[in-house]
Amino acid sequence: MARVVIIGAGFAGHTAALYLGSTLGTQHDITMINTSERFLYLPSLVWVGVGHMKPEKTRFSLRPVYDRMHVHFLPGKAVEVHPDERFVVAEKNGDGVNQQVRVDYDHLIVATGPRLNFAATPGLGPEAGHTHSICTETHAVASRDAYLEDVARMKKGERRKLVVGTGHPGATCQGAAFEYITNIHKDLLRHGVRDRAELVWLSNERAPGDFGVGGITARRRGRLLSSEAFIAAVFREYGIASQVRRGVLEVDENAVHWEDYEGRFGETTYDFAMLIPQFTGMPLKYIGANGDDVSAKVVNPAGFVIVDGIYGRPYETTIGDPQSWPRVYQSPEYGSIFAAGIAFAPPGPISQPHVTPNGTSITAAPPRTGMVSGVIGRVVAKNVIDLVTLGRMTHGERLTEMAAACIASMGDSLWDGSAATITMYPVVPDHQRYPNDDGRDAFVTHMEMGLAGAWMKRMLHSAFRHKLQGRVGWRLIPE
Repeated sequence: MARVVIIGAGFAGHTAALYLGSTLGTQHDITMINTSERFLYLPSLVWVGVGHMKPEKTRFSLRPVYDRMHVHFLPGKAVEVHPDERFVVAEKNGDGVNQQVRVDYDHLIVATGPRLNFAATPGLGPEAGHTHSICTETHAVASRDAYLEDVARMKKGERRKLVVGTGHPGATCQGAAFEYITNIHKDLLRHGVRDRAELVWLSNERAPGDFGVGGITARRRGRLLSSEAFIAAVFREYGIASQVRRGVLEVDENAVHWEDYEGRFGETTYDFAMLIPQFTGMPLKYIGANGDDVSAKVVNPAGFVIVDGIYGRPYETTIGDPQSWPRVYQSPEYGSIFAAGIAFAPPGPISQPHVTPNGTSITAAPPRTGMVSGVIGRVVAKNVIDLVTLGRMTHGERLTEMAAACIASMGDSLWDGSAATITMYPVVPDHQRYPNDDGRDAFVTHMEMGLAGAWMKRMLHSAFRHKLQGRVGWRLIPE
């Protein structure tokens, strides 16, 4: 009997659990370790953050799903991995007492998602800082409450300045922040106070619409259009001031302090700020057979799991060679360990990196959330199934072979809402297969904006909740 352990029930880990449990669960031992007993549908937290969706609509209980899928569920926190002896130590939830349990494995999937590294930027974050976040349910609710307080003040005649974007020079997830600021715009219109709000987009992107993937170019209505021009047009139409090429260094109670590409220092004042923090790997101890710390063999300095990519190359080499990017997401040092979603270490950025004259790297990190996480979770699960049933792996998909779609709602109304729909193939440019400026398939890569996107965004919310609860036909809904 094979023993498979998954750490983390986000998009990647939960998708892997569905495939593994439904295929192997009746004959083999599949165990999920997750800190929460609920799955959180993160893409809809943007609606929670403006008060348009109740938090309970974004979550569901994991245990009934895993019971149906023959997956053992251990609510708790994984704290140690012993890769030589192949076991995980977890602190099991329960009655305020941290009970440590040992879980043995033949195959381990690390899918922990990100650690929200607010501490990397002094003054950032809702707990110890001055800014808000929509990265967790608790954070989104707090953002909603603070935002609605500002709306109430504007209704009394006050003017307010709202700043949204990234809160670290190396942050990612610009798409979520973009969706949040456009939803704020639409909501302020609904409240009749848009003229009393100054909206500012503050980002480490090289240009608006970069989104950590270097931007895209698509054919729209018979002509080529860049994502920079596409998003810049949205900002002009919505009256959103754009401040890009800025790495946030510190936040105080009145201003966000940053350095720009040219090495100049400045500040952006605010009344309300929602800034995405730097993502790092979740803290896990990796302990060898003799008790030594073997973390350097498993994870990079940021805590992400090193897999079958080629690391340490210059940007131009990495972005120019598809073989640089991992295919099966397996640790080269410990073949029993896989990583999925944000937990795997990319070999480098997708966007052009930049270092200021002061030595500060202002570079958008590669996004590995949502659809990308789900696809990688499926690939890893199917390879583990292969190893258990065939003794060899038959699946693989690099980011240079992977498509991605993003639907950024701009107001959630199905009558007068809108959404920007962006598809790209592949996620990481492959200039060998597509010898154009973007390195992407111009037929598949597409951008569109309109009411249809708002309907699609709401349908995806329902469709993915259906899929992720393992309901009838869940496999038919793509990741």
